[in-house]
Amino acid sequence: MDRLGDLEIFARVASTGSMSRAARDLGLSPPVISKRIKRLEERLGTRLLQRTTRQIALTEAGRGFHERVIAILGAVDDAETWVSQRANVARGPLRISAPTTFGRLHVAPHLVRFLERYPEISVDLSLADHFVDVVGDGFDVAIRIADLADTSLVAKKLASNHRLLCASPRYVEKHGLPASISDLARHRLLVHNADHWRLDGPEGAVSVPVQSAVVTNSSEVIREAVLAGLGIALRSTWDVGAELKSGQLLPVLPAYRGGQRVAIYAVYPSRRHLPQKTRVFIDFLAELYGPVPSWDQGLNLPAA
Repeated sequence: MDRLGDLEIFARVASTGSMSRAARDLGLSPPVISKRIKRLEERLGTRLLQRTTRQIALTEAGRGFHERVIAILGAVDDAETWVSQRANVARGPLRISAPTTFGRLHVAPHLVRFLERYPEISVDLSLADHFVDVVGDGFDVAIRIADLADTSLVAKKLASNHRLLCASPRYVEKHGLPASISDLARHRLLVHNADHWRLDGPEGAVSVPVQSAVVTNSSEVIREAVLAGLGIALRSTWDVGAELKSGQLLPVLPAYRGGQRVAIYAVYPSRRHLPQKTRVFIDFLAELYGPVPSWDQGLNLPAA
């Protein structure tokens, strides 16, 4: 980059015919300009400028060199302009990670509209229920449903994550509804990858030990089990909002909810030089879900 700077100084001196004028234009002192020109001539092994008390003129070598330097600097300007324009245009492959069920329900169905809006983007959507290494695995953005208070990544909240205890009418008809948190110990509970439910209730935070009636590594299996009437589950409204509205599922102990610090986020490595393709995707999801996502509309939920 120092060599490129020498070329810029030489070109400015050649075009102005004055080291003092070039110094003013470039915000440098005349001695610095003189030193840089001398260093350039020493590196090239030839004199580029003929100095007199009144003017500076190009030597024959200087004229030929000047023509080529102008072409080089023009190419650099073109390259910078090209990169700058690309940075401001949403294009290129976009690698996204999302939880399996959430991605299937609330990301994948909307990709058609997103790609119609940004036809120069291509999408690589990876669905997994574990946290990926966003940087190490080369993802541009990841959707996470978690408490991200301590994340080292940049996190933008897309929506609240309301989690409710629920059961099917079939289960309630057969086993009744628990009247208190302690009653849960006498009911069949369904859980995926956890041994406690951490709930917020009238008395504050509550931890409920859970031994699942169905053991599985799939959250979707738990969803199907609660719909089939096998027990009580703690589910997010983005997952079962439609069933709660239709009556296929009934709320259980509605005064208790999953911990409210958990939310739905888009996470990405850095705010600096965020690619436009990533920015527009995050903005698209934020606009799509809105202050009250479609899955929460019509439900009696606390404010975000």
